[in-house]
Amino acid sequence: MSDSNGAAYSSAAYDSTIGIQAETVHNSNVYVVHPGASPQEKYRVGVRLLEDGIPSRAREMITDAIGHGYDSAEVRFHWVLAMLSARTYHDLSAEEVQRLHYASGIVRTYAENEWKEALRVTFDLLAALGTASGETGPVLKQLQDLPSRQHNAILRHLDLMLTGGLKDDLWAETVERAWAERFDNDRAQRVWAYFEPAPIGARAALPRPSTAAAATAQAALPVRVVLFVVSSVVLGVLAWIANPTQAIVESLMALGAGRIAARCGLRWWGRESRQDLTVEAGVPQPHSPAPAEDGFTKRVHRNFDHYFSVRTPYGFTPDAWLAHTTEVRSDLAAEIADLYRESRISVDQVTWLIRYLAEEARNRHNNGTLFDQHRQGRTPARTKAMTVVALAVLVAAALSGFGTAVSGAAQPRPLWAILALLGAAWSGHAAAHLWLEVRRERHRVARDAREYQEELAARQNAHQRWKALLDATRPSELEMETWLTCDKTSFVDEALRHHRLTWRDLITHTILIAPAPSYRRGRVRGGPWRYSHYVIRLFLFTRDGIREISSELKFSDATRENEQRSNYRFDALSSVQVTENVDVGYDLELVLTNGPARKIRVKDADAHQLASDESAQEISEISLSAAGFTHTFRLLEGIAADGKSWIERHNPDNLTPFQIAD
Repeated sequence: MSDSNGAAYSSAAYDSTIGIQAETVHNSNVYVVHPGASPQEKYRVGVRLLEDGIPSRAREMITDAIGHGYDSAEVRFHWVLAMLSARTYHDLSAEEVQRLHYASGIVRTYAENEWKEALRVTFDLLAALGTASGETGPVLKQLQDLPSRQHNAILRHLDLMLTGGLKDDLWAETVERAWAERFDNDRAQRVWAYFEPAPIGARAALPRPSTAAAATAQAALPVRVVLFVVSSVVLGVLAWIANPTQAIVESLMALGAGRIAARCGLRWWGRESRQDLTVEAGVPQPHSPAPAEDGFTKRVHRNFDHYFSVRTPYGFTPDAWLAHTTEVRSDLAAEIADLYRESRISVDQVTWLIRYLAEEARNRHNNGTLFDQHRQGRTPARTKAMTVVALAVLVAAALSGFGTAVSGAAQPRPLWAILALLGAAWSGHAAAHLWLEVRRERHRVARDAREYQEELAARQNAHQRWKALLDATRPSELEMETWLTCDKTSFVDEALRHHRLTWRDLITHTILIAPAPSYRRGRVRGGPWRYSHYVIRLFLFTRDGIREISSELKFSDATRENEQRSNYRFDALSSVQVTENVDVGYDLELVLTNGPARKIRVKDADAHQLASDESAQEISEISLSAAGFTHTFRLLEGIAADGKSWIERHNPDNLTPFQIAD
């Protein structure tokens, strides 16, 4: 805002603290050039860089391709656009002007086609800079006659280069196209996917291995079985000696009853719940008191609370559902925190899995299986009855055999029969107990392995579905750059209308885009950072001074808020400073003679998000250039140094026309 004297004072928007919510780097190879790349490949990457708003690297790539002999009207056209994109004529060095002059002279050597005509029109526009509006009609007509691809590219990349009446004549068309393309390709429904991190792969808790108790039982079982067999055989032999017919009947009854008791007993006692097994094995329960939570674990728990509260079954309020699933959420959160607690994994990369598990809990509740982990039904009463009857018959057969063995026997036989009966009873009970424990543990291990594979497969399917959705929804770099360019164009148009200015009234202008508070950010490998929430600052330089307009832009739907305006004279800007901190980022500081200094955060630090083959300096320069920092700083620094004399040197009316070579 400004007071009556035109002096600006600071506001919260200028000195706000930037906070990062989430950030991601898409693993894309669109800008990767291999060491042995051909000139054609370098040119194609250069064109992509130019279209995606990275003209500085585009110049390098296309220049390299030309230097290796790959040249044509199309190649030279994109080289010229890369030289002029996001720059004013005063930004060009003497060497660059000379190279452009040389390029204008070789246009005639190219074959006649639409690219040659577009190249010729581009140089004619440069030559028309500073020309009175009435004299630009022919070149504007040539521009209008170009195919839309070349026509639109020229208007976009020469945005800062074109000034005065020439810009006025083209502005209405530029604004119309910006409004038409601003929400193209379903922008509002797709932007969110750009800032979503690549989901980490699916994991599941590994099944527990067989317990030590089960191993001990497995080792002791053969001894008990051998003792039981020996004791049973001794008892059977003694009974056979006394009464062979009755002994055979008793033996058959014992064998049949034992077989039925083993089969039915296994169904009844041989499969205990996971809870009972865990307690028996001495392993803490999943919902037992957890260790102190670190930051990662706390965020996992918060995310589980959030997604459970927004994915509630019918008939539950969020609070009621959270209370109903306290132990379920705690167990799941502990599992996920344990599986993914690594230094380079952020919670945002696991959010897809947390969301999936919340949906699964809701679905399991609807199916009635939320708290029935293994969904095993109760043992049928028939099985229990058959087990009891079989055991009773087995005991009766054993006692009958004992009675047969001792009936009418000599003195030593009863003693052996008693010993055999006691040995069979003790070893049989012990063997049965050990056998059930071994079978139960085998069943548990097999069940856990099966459930692990099923759970992992389900999570992998959910991961693939989410990844496919992101890949299909995520906008391209060209779409992101086009939408941002349209937003800046509409912002400039509204500012001009508000101040009742035309391009003839401006000396020049510049736009600085910076991250707003509480943003998400993302980029492709080798590309600039893009933000979900921007602060756009427009500086309009007129003969009376500087008009600064800032506004916060929500990129997903292009809505703006918190617009602020400041006006100050050229001599009120006393200095411009840049503060660079590797751990913080770039700050631009404006010092006014009649107001407090204002710091503008231009870019946050990004060294920790670099890929192994990326240069921190190169990525920083790309991001600063894309933000408009380089051009803005050069203009403000020149004004702070020269004051009003800066106007004479940058006045479009005093611009030395570009000379096209003969």
